[in-house]
Amino acid sequence: MDAWLTFLQEFLRHPRQVASVVPSSRFLERRIVEAAGIRSARTIVELGPGTGGTTRAILRAIGQDARLLTIELNPHLHTLVSRIEDHRLVAHLGDARALKDIISTHALAAPEAVISGIPFSTISPQTGCEILEAIHSVLVPGGRFVAYQLNRRVASLSEFFPEPEDTEMELWNLPPLRVFRWEKDGVRQ
Repeated sequence: MDAWLTFLQEFLRHPRQVASVVPSSRFLERRIVEAAGIRSARTIVELGPGTGGTTRAILRAIGQDARLLTIELNPHLHTLVSRIEDHRLVAHLGDARALKDIISTHALAAPEAVISGIPFSTISPQTGCEILEAIHSVLVPGGRFVAYQLNRRVASLSEFFPEPEDTEMELWNLPPLRVFRWEKDGVRQ
């Protein structure tokens, strides 16, 4: 209940930064984890972790030697995610456009998966394109980018991720959201 209240408060304070009035459902969390194929990944990035529900789902799915980097723009939400006690979690307060520098700062390997809850429908197209370019620049060849969104705007923003390989709708979420999945061109090494 605290996560719901916090999410609602932050949505009311920052409606262009927080994508929803409530956190993701467990059904959406499962769909995101499956779409990202993270079970054997060593480095995963989560953009816009909110109150940390999806963060916890990712941590349950990854191996003990994996690392999860979360990047949150909202200081209050970042504090909540930072409280998750797990040696694999690196919680960072910052802007996703600086993804390459943030990964370098924390001495992490290039990610095999980037999962985004950033509301691409409410940020400027330029900011969205810059975030997508940053994701593409750090993702390993063959790596996956997964975005869960209210509408299809994210699919029209980038030349790097032109048409999603897969799009699913999770109806058991409030509101129902689309889960987009892209794979970066190239062969994983």
